[in-house]
Amino acid sequence: MSNFVTTTQYRHLRACMVCSLVQTQQRFVKEGCPNCEEMIHYRGQADLVEDCTSPVFEGLITLREPRKSWVAKWQRLDGFVRGMYAVKVSGNLPDEVILILADNEIEYRPRDGSDNARE
Repeated sequence: MSNFVTTTQYRHLRACMVCSLVQTQQRFVKEGCPNCEEMIHYRGQADLVEDCTSPVFEGLITLREPRKSWVAKWQRLDGFVRGMYAVKVSGNLPDEVILILADNEIEYRPRDGSDNARE
């Protein structure tokens, strides 16, 4: 599967507020988020995609080998799939989704730069 996005689709790009993966809104609805689908279940739920992804993000990182990349480690992306990620994602994740993450023993750390704690 290709992650290629044509220039006409740029305005439809969104970033996941949980993992910062960037793809088109249509792709989030059709296929979900490859990193978060097991917990959040974006697939087929346009409203949930709207609530948990953001069209407002800064910078792009393309990861080919996330487990070997120092940039992936620095951005807390080293456990995710290869693809295109935002450096910062603006927006507020709904409380229900934060609770779902907590139930799955995942500590949510905002990707907007407000959480300066590093591992």
